[in-house]
Amino acid sequence: MSELPSNFAPHEIESALYKKWLDAGYFKADPNSKKPPFAIVIPPPNVTGSLHIGHALDHTIQDLLIRMKRMKGFETLWLPGMDHAGIATQNVVEKKLAESKITRHDLGREEFIKKVWDWKAEYGGAILGQMKRLGDSVDWSRERFTMDDGLSRAVLTIFKRLYDAGLIYRAERIINWCPRCLTALSDIEVDYQEIDGEFVQIRYGDLDGDHIYIATTRPETMLGDGAVAVNPNDDRYKSMIGKQVRLPYVNRMIPIIADELVDPEFGTGAVKVTAAHDPNDFEMGMRHGVPMIVIMNESGVMEGTGTQFDGMDRFKARKALVEKLREDGLLGWEKRPYKHSVGHCSRCNTIVEPRLSLQWFVKVAPLAKMAGDAVRNGEVKISPVEMEPRYFEWVDNMHDWCISRQLWWGHRIPVWYGPNDEMKVIGPDEVAPTGWVQDEDVLDTWFSSALWPFSTLGWPDKTEDLKKFYPTSVLVTGYDILFFWVARMMIFSLFAMDGKHPFDVIALHGLVRDKNGKKMSKSKGNVIDPLEFMDKYGSDALRFALARGANPGTDQALAEEWIAGARNFATKIWNATRFAIMNGANVKGLLPERSSLNHIDRWILDELDRTIASVDELYENFEFAKASESLYHFAWDEVCDWYLELVKDTFSKGGPEAEKTKRVLGHVLDNLLRLMHPNMPFISEELWIKLTGGESLVIAEWPTGSGHAKDLEAHDVVEDMKQLITEIRRFRSDQGIKNSARINAEITGLTGPGTKYEDAIRFLVRLDAPGNYFSPSAKIEIGKFTVSFDLTGSVDVAAERARLTKDLANIKKDRETAQVKLGNENFMAKAPMEVVSEIRNRLEFCDSEIQRIESLLSSLPNS
Repeated sequence: MSELPSNFAPHEIESALYKKWLDAGYFKADPNSKKPPFAIVIPPPNVTGSLHIGHALDHTIQDLLIRMKRMKGFETLWLPGMDHAGIATQNVVEKKLAESKITRHDLGREEFIKKVWDWKAEYGGAILGQMKRLGDSVDWSRERFTMDDGLSRAVLTIFKRLYDAGLIYRAERIINWCPRCLTALSDIEVDYQEIDGEFVQIRYGDLDGDHIYIATTRPETMLGDGAVAVNPNDDRYKSMIGKQVRLPYVNRMIPIIADELVDPEFGTGAVKVTAAHDPNDFEMGMRHGVPMIVIMNESGVMEGTGTQFDGMDRFKARKALVEKLREDGLLGWEKRPYKHSVGHCSRCNTIVEPRLSLQWFVKVAPLAKMAGDAVRNGEVKISPVEMEPRYFEWVDNMHDWCISRQLWWGHRIPVWYGPNDEMKVIGPDEVAPTGWVQDEDVLDTWFSSALWPFSTLGWPDKTEDLKKFYPTSVLVTGYDILFFWVARMMIFSLFAMDGKHPFDVIALHGLVRDKNGKKMSKSKGNVIDPLEFMDKYGSDALRFALARGANPGTDQALAEEWIAGARNFATKIWNATRFAIMNGANVKGLLPERSSLNHIDRWILDELDRTIASVDELYENFEFAKASESLYHFAWDEVCDWYLELVKDTFSKGGPEAEKTKRVLGHVLDNLLRLMHPNMPFISEELWIKLTGGESLVIAEWPTGSGHAKDLEAHDVVEDMKQLITEIRRFRSDQGIKNSARINAEITGLTGPGTKYEDAIRFLVRLDAPGNYFSPSAKIEIGKFTVSFDLTGSVDVAAERARLTKDLANIKKDRETAQVKLGNENFMAKAPMEVVSEIRNRLEFCDSEIQRIESLLSSLPNS
């Protein structure tokens, strides 16, 4: 056991401890171990990314579970890796090339992909080092990348199996299209933002013939309309159904059709049908045979309409078209404000254009049913259970998944085309025929990451890792990607692994928001950078602050002052352990028999048992916030504020009683640090090694309770001591008695076992026993106890009486003001409820203060 430095400095211990853990191989998983398995595959961060606050929460929770299970004797695997992040990575490299005025097309596909690999080798993966800063106890020997050879083989294998099973097909469909990135986007790559749009009302047809008014926020797409739709039950338009109207500027006659999905209350009740540029219109067009007319090119420029608007950007065309409609008298009303949600590319923030395009799709219906059934029949549990309906809402209504992307970086679609329009899917162990050409597109990034739970364990080979660690134990992730990544892992895992689910539990957490509950954004200036605060307060403080707010499935607020508070907690534990070591606390030998211990030691052991049981159960149920609170209050309140204070008298006296208390204190801190380790690994490790001389908490056993029944007598004795000490300290403070001053006092009411601890009470509150000349001049009553004080020389009675009298007059004046307001009928009739409530609370406070001050005045000596 060695002495601790007087100050806790996280930066002086964290990197050295992490290196020690790596060098010792503590994080490596053994598939041949006889221990029960516990496995988590890390949600792979983008290769381009840095650790943000969401990552920090996600990793804190996963590391907490892994460290706890490792201490419980499980063979733990926490598997790290990164996602190749198709669009994001390609954009980064293209921007870098642009600095030298080079495009990817100047280089060609093969050379460009080499450049991306070069970029990854030099710059990619910064987040991996940041994960180490946070303390992630992952098995780095198993690090995977979604474009590595093994995972690429898995991608080719499952593509071919899905295609052969009739679950992958190619078709023209409406997809999310980014005119900036020039590629299709998955739903998760689209961010929806509320924007202020404008409704315009346009007349189709001639006033002297058949005509109808439609309302739209996207007038430029009217040039691609193939029909106008109305509700068949809308009396206004029943006579129009089946007729045709002339579409302005393209002079195309289009039919008026009836469809139940049209909302008669929306706009004019008549909607334009642009089947090639709107997902709802596409579905309607498929039902009614409406022609699919593409009017924009891949860059969002108007094309092929045969009008003056060709060659214009879509938004310039919108303005020009509205102006032309106005000039030609074709507008009913225009520019009615309309706030609506519009999709933006998550990579470049360009407004997404729904576009008809030839793409590859996964037929999800049969796969989604398996994913829903796995949760319904209890094979997979979702925590919290309240999130299950949201999961079912998604998997029960999944649309076919567009998996092709018009990029170069990614898994190229393994489809080859022959000279006579032949098509063939080429598997990982097959060779394409000579002269055939491979599909130009790559697969959606989410296609490869959906294989993550089993591809990282060696699939399609039947490996020892798969046998030991699949299905994995728990998936920890934010509820915001429940519908996208989680559901897709479920459908692919159940398909590839013959119906075996990918994880036993889906543990969902919420988003991290600012201290006011607002979403973090750079524009608001409220983003919390985890790297900055790890530098400032230490990794343990950030982790504890995050875990302390992590209730299952709900968003949490976070502020710098709360991270600073977690750092103060760490410092408190550091100082407590330093005090314990300096006073001889130890873990040598067995604990003394309970019956031989004093009431204070028995009480703290009971509190330790309660905390072990509470923290263990809460962690197992993913109640990280409640577990952190339990741990915090035991450590700060019971151990530091009370136990360490109550044993000071015992330590000062020495002897056999002190030796037993030193052993109890060592045991309490030993177990407290074990409980803290999953959440605060660095400081707990440093303190535990100094206290116990052990090798490492990483491989230490998780604490278990003693099995003893609660000692009610010890509890009552210590609660009496707490009450006495608290009220005596309050009396001294109220009377203005210096902390260093000792005063004579008599304590009555202590009976039975409590009498043994009068010295301990006096030690803490600086009370001397009454001597021959004891002259009580004040007293307080505390339940069954009475404490009489001789304040001779301790208090300037006249000055104190004057101060209290002045305070009493002021508080009575405040009370009178409150009473007058509450008695004023006019005021009460007009004042807001919150103001009235505040005044009533003030009145209650004044009454309480008057009683307190009058009691203090009566306790003062007469002279």
